[in-house]
Amino acid sequence: MTKYWLPLTYKPKIEPVLSGKCTQTIRLGDKYKIGDQTAFHGWEGKPYRSRWSFRTEMFDLNEVIDIIVFPDSIFDYITKMILTDEECDELARLDNIVPPTKKELLKVLGSMHDLEYGVDMQIIRWIFYQGVSE
Repeated sequence: MTKYWLPLTYKPKIEPVLSGKCTQTIRLGDKYKIGDQTAFHGWEGKPYRSRWSFRTEMFDLNEVIDIIVFPDSIFDYITKMILTDEECDELARLDNIVPPTKKELLKVLGSMHDLEYGVDMQIIRWIFYQGVSE
């Protein structure tokens, strides 16, 4: 089991994660595994150059889905298929993307990573059972 402290920088997602209404995030790479733990934190100012503004307790990862994100689509390694527009909209809803659409989800992910040739990412989901530490 590995522990991760992950930043939350997408503003519409912060409150829902803190309250337990959002229990999913999409992260770069392929390092997360079921049974790992994660906590989230925010920044008081500029990311990586300021103090943490909040920190959650540790959450247990209970689902990890490997995907490749392209500028116009998402490939699911499990099904070996491109997700439908409806599946991407649902993924956006679960990730608290505003508005919860495939187009906005890809826009948000594209603003954080260069998706031109496809990027390995993971959908990680956790069990919410704790709160926030000051």
